Amino acid sequence: MPGEVAPLRRPPLRHATLVRRDAAHTFDVFVDQIGTWWPLRPYSLGGERVVGVTFERRAGGRVYERWDDGQERSWGRVLAWDPPSGCTLSWDVFPAVTEVALTFRSFGPALTRVEVEHRGWESFTEEQVAELCERTAVGWDQILAALAGHLGRSR
Repeated sequence: MPGEVAPLRRPPLRHATLVRRDAAHTFDVFVDQIGTWWPLRPYSLGGERVVGVTFERRAGGRVYERWDDGQERSWGRVLAWDPPSGCTLSWDVFPAVTEVALTFRSFGPALTRVEVEHRGWESFTEEQVAELCERTAVGWDQILAALAGHLGRSR
C-alpha cells in the first residue's frame, strides 16, 4: 500500500577472518575437520559429552554433534552447497531457526577471507535478540579464530 512504511528487518551478524591458505583447502578443513577445530566447549549442545561433529557435504545434508552415549543433536541442515565458494545452513540451536551463510573468498593462491553472515533474527523478541546476538557475535569471533589457528598449525 502506498505510503506504508515497511518494518525494519533485523540486520544479520557479520564476521570474517583472513587465513593464509587457499580457499579450497580452507573450505575442506571447515567442513571435513569441524570436529577437531570447532571450540565445542562452550559452542556445542552437549559440552563435555560431545565426541564428534559431522558436516554432511551436500545440499540437504545435516550438521550435527554426536555424544558419548551415541545420541545425535542437530545444529542444522545444508540449504545451499557451492564448494569451495561457500554454503548456507539452517541454524537450529536457538528457540527459532536462523540461517548461517559461509563464504570463502580467495584473495590469492594462499590467502582466503572466511565470512559468516548469521541472519534470520526477525522471529525473536527484542530481549532474545539482545541476548542471543551478543553471545553469538562473541561466539563467531572465537570460532573463526579457532579455525584460523587450526589452519595455521596444519601446514
